[in-house]
Amino acid sequence: MSEPRRPPLPDPDMEAVLPALARAAQRAREIARKTGTAIVVVRDGKIIEEKQPPEKARNSGGPETSSPQSL
Repeated sequence: MSEPRRPPLPDPDMEAVLPALARAAQRAREIARKTGTAIVVVRDGKIIEEKQPPEKARNSGGPETSSPQSL
């Protein structure tokens, strides 16, 4: 079932607000995951700190592929 359509807003900037907020929230979660910090959110009318699971290290244990070759 799809979300009910809402009428477009008269101001194009206002149309972009919700997608921009969603991108900002996603970016905040990514940064929190990388830095091991919590983000503060309101859930069910309560302010809570949401701890993000830590990001797994990439390329761990394998040879480094970005090193320059010696001539």
